[in-house]
Amino acid sequence: MTTHAPAYASPADVAAFGPYGPGRTDRPGPLYPFRGRITAGGSGGHPAEPGRYHLYVSYVCPWAQRVAVVRDLAGLKDVVSLSYVDDERDARGWAFRERRGPDPVNGFTLLAEAYDATEPGYPGHISVPVLWDRRTNRIVSNDYPDIPVDLGTRFSQWADSGADLYPEDLRDEIEALDEEIARDLGQGVHLVARAATQEEYERRRGEVLAALDRLDARLADRRYLFGDRLTESDVQLWVVLVRYDLLHNPLAGIGERPLTDYPHLWPYARDLYRLPAFRETTDFAAFRLTARPAYLGDGPVRIAVEPREADWDEPHGRGALTGRHR
Repeated sequence: MTTHAPAYASPADVAAFGPYGPGRTDRPGPLYPFRGRITAGGSGGHPAEPGRYHLYVSYVCPWAQRVAVVRDLAGLKDVVSLSYVDDERDARGWAFRERRGPDPVNGFTLLAEAYDATEPGYPGHISVPVLWDRRTNRIVSNDYPDIPVDLGTRFSQWADSGADLYPEDLRDEIEALDEEIARDLGQGVHLVARAATQEEYERRRGEVLAALDRLDARLADRRYLFGDRLTESDVQLWVVLVRYDLLHNPLAGIGERPLTDYPHLWPYARDLYRLPAFRETTDFAAFRLTARPAYLGDGPVRIAVEPREADWDEPHGRGALTGRHR
């Protein structure tokens, strides 16, 4: 591993640099433009190799945590390295600061440097997760749906007894459920927050609440979303659930009912949290709002919801359901 003396960005300063977003997230073109794929068997421009790739992630971002959880569940801690950006950002985007440590690969202080190294003068969204290629010194992908699939399917020969999160016989069903979770929950909670009118707000929050009810019912008689098999869909759902009571619901005003009142989703979430891959990639402090986000819609009258702390170590009682961690 290349080593550098620790280098850090200056503290996030919205007053000096402005808020993140304007001029970055509202440009024409794809929001996640780097979409290289990892290939198995040494083929293609980005062949799977141990030690070649690095992940830049964040404790704040659910899509980044999804990638971190999949990496750990797939047994790739010694195959694909990982580091965290700081929790706060200004117009410069994600940065490396003392709280989360330096960039151990390139010594960047701003994640924007990785984007500029890949596309000089890159003007677009500075997002996490980022999959970085140490050999080419370029970003392979910042497309968050593809990265966990590649991690779960391309590195198995080097994995340390990892779970098969994307089994071939379930892939069509996993993709369909992933699409539903992404649409109705992953994107849904943000669409509630961004709603500009009362009608849109009520419609969007109704869609999120309906999705929570459907998934709660699905988990009534099965340990995981696909019965006895822990899959990528469970990871995608969990990263939304773990943020719901502290971040998504208080921010957007989705509903009076907290996660802790769902009879199956709440024990299910605690069941997964006991696994190191979920627990060790979670920092609840990163979910707490410190400032009102610029994208929050001003039009609707929202339900007032206070952040809710919970005991994630409370026994989950789901061991009798069909399913074993593999």
